[in-house]
Amino acid sequence: MTHETSIEFDSVVQRFRRIKDRKDTLREVFAKIRHWRNTYEDFEALKQISFRVSKGEMVGVIGRNGSGKSTILKITAGVYIPTSGSVAVRGTIAPLIELGAGFHHELTGRENILLNGLLLGLSKREVLKRESRIIEFAELGDFIDSPVKQYSSGMYMRLAFAVASEVDPDILIVDEILGVGDAGFRKKCFDRILNFKALGKTILFVSHDMNSISQYCDRAMLIHHGELVMTGDPDAVVARYQKLLVQVAHVTTVPSNVSGVV
Repeated sequence: MTHETSIEFDSVVQRFRRIKDRKDTLREVFAKIRHWRNTYEDFEALKQISFRVSKGEMVGVIGRNGSGKSTILKITAGVYIPTSGSVAVRGTIAPLIELGAGFHHELTGRENILLNGLLLGLSKREVLKRESRIIEFAELGDFIDSPVKQYSSGMYMRLAFAVASEVDPDILIVDEILGVGDAGFRKKCFDRILNFKALGKTILFVSHDMNSISQYCDRAMLIHHGELVMTGDPDAVVARYQKLLVQVAHVTTVPSNVSGVV
């Protein structure tokens, strides 16, 4: 592994605006039009996040739902522009963030291979050259020529992973989608991920499977309420996360002698 940096976040803040007072009728909207600023509030999904990922590293990102993990991936992939701070990404990226992102539901699997390949930066000739390998890896059989609107979530994942990993990116971004599908195909995906790692690729990996984080990652980051709580050895970070879950469960548990609490 080299020490060349592939991904660098410096004091990144990601702020979203969310509605806090929804109006159900046009009359209510117009009645309060002068007070429109009071109908939303700013929410910081990420708070001063700083980290570096070296070329060839596989870094796991863990945390509870809504902690900011996927926001980090989407900023890395260029889907979001951070509110403040800076992000540097060096190399081509293949993002596996959402199932079927970039798929056209009316097109067949084969047609979506071409569409997604083009979106990921390949030429038509390059996509067609890789098509047979993508189809073989996805294991969709005759469904490859069926509209993807007929696909199950597992079939979406197979095709999405097969296309993205065939692009041969410098950086692979993987969200929880590998939780979909049978054990045999998940192993096949992890084998390809490890092959990428052996070739010196950089991998940013979000998962709720702590065994995968401990087994495959060189390092892990724990995100909680938009803050980077800990980064380091995967086993140590996983242990800290498990303690955090116990603490949260203890705080949110309602005592048995308390009634009338919603």
